[in-house]
Amino acid sequence: MSRVVVVGASIGGLPAAYGLRAALGEAHRVTVVSDAPDFHFVPSNPWVAMGWRTRKAISFPLGPCLGKKGIEFIAEAASGIDPVKGAVITASGAAVAYDYLIIATGAHLAFEEVAGLGPSANTVSVCTAAHAEDAYARYRAFLEEPGPIVVGAAQGASCFGPAYEFVFMLDADLRKKRLRRKVPMTFVTSEPYIGHLGLAGVGDSKGLLEHEFRQRQINWLTNAKIKNIEKDGMLVESGAEGERELPFKYAMIMPAFKGVDAVSGAPGLANPRGFVMVDEFQRSKKYENIYAVGVCIAIPPVEQTPVPVGVPKTGYMIESMVAAAVRNVKDAIDGKPPSARATWNAVCLADMGDTGIAFVALPQIPPRDVTWAKKGRWVHLAKAAFERYFIGKMKKGATEPFYEKMILDYLKIKKLEKE
Repeated sequence: MSRVVVVGASIGGLPAAYGLRAALGEAHRVTVVSDAPDFHFVPSNPWVAMGWRTRKAISFPLGPCLGKKGIEFIAEAASGIDPVKGAVITASGAAVAYDYLIIATGAHLAFEEVAGLGPSANTVSVCTAAHAEDAYARYRAFLEEPGPIVVGAAQGASCFGPAYEFVFMLDADLRKKRLRRKVPMTFVTSEPYIGHLGLAGVGDSKGLLEHEFRQRQINWLTNAKIKNIEKDGMLVESGAEGERELPFKYAMIMPAFKGVDAVSGAPGLANPRGFVMVDEFQRSKKYENIYAVGVCIAIPPVEQTPVPVGVPKTGYMIESMVAAAVRNVKDAIDGKPPSARATWNAVCLADMGDTGIAFVALPQIPPRDVTWAKKGRWVHLAKAAFERYFIGKMKKGATEPFYEKMILDYLKIKKLEKE
């Protein structure tokens, strides 16, 4: 019997656990270690921050769902990993032994890298469900006395989609409430241009997003480095424009990510930012029995930019990582060499309140076979449908892929349209 441990139970970790159980059967032990007792559907956090969803609607307890699949659940944070002894150390000091390990911890939110950044300081966040609830409470207070809004992403950030979503959602909501005229809006980003997304653009994402900003009278600053954030304003340095003060009454800034302490503390496992270094099989470059999926892995920037930006890890990309890692763990248990590789393709559905923009990059890292960005109400509807689908799938413990089918169906539709 092999012991396989998954650290993390979000969009990468939970599907990995279900996939392992399906692939390995009852002959092997699967354990999940997570710092949270509940699963939260992270892509819905911006909706929670707008009051369009509740935390309860996008969450469910992990224990019963994992238990039904015969997966052991330890609801404790991992405080360390000992690759030599083959053990995950929990916050209580317990050692959870493993023969194979899949790391799916997500990332540490590096709010501390910018003075005044984060929900415990002067800005709100949509990175966690708790942050989103706090953002909604502050938004309700803001509506009583509206003023300038600043939304964006700090230097080193790699997750730009939620920032774009949130600024468009705020715009749509304020228009519905007949308050938009009272709210100057500015988008501040470390990207070299609007629509870069950490990917050197996807299709005409630059033209499309700049057009939407102009139509909605949203100002923007690119190549921006946020130097300091006070209660009602932030100091921003933006290329040739130099430093300027941006006043706000409500601000949401995505932070840079780092690896969590449990991962970064293991010798030879992570790069200087704490992200796990993996090969083409999602396997650690130093430890052959350790795999990693999702936001916690190291991916070099697509290109050098004046202000540092990271590479996003989208849901479709993570799904392919999970599938590869699960297959390769099974092969290792069966005494076979690894063979499964993640596609690292990118599909992103960005909601805008009543419409949306879809981005597709196949593969995610240029040059690409497919690259496009399209706007339409269908994106808004598709994201809502996917939310229901994925949460239902995770509650049931299903393992069938979704994104691959979605892309194939889209390509079939486009082919039929041409015919």
